[in-house]
Amino acid sequence: MALERRSWAGPGAKERAIREQLGISPTRYYQLLNALLDDRRALEENPVTVNRLRRVRDARRDRR
Repeated sequence: MALERRSWAGPGAKERAIREQLGISPTRYYQLLNALLDDRRALEENPVTVNRLRRVRDARRDRR
């Protein structure tokens, strides 16, 4: 969740940070993040960030 609370300077910066800091691919990161957004404990720990990311995810789903 810490990566999601940051703002990013330019294109690719977040993906670079995911690879360097977490040692996983951005694709795997987003898979794990989406699973985490459905976890009640994540919502309890950081409701503002989780709710924002859920809204973004839902909006993307609705556009499909």
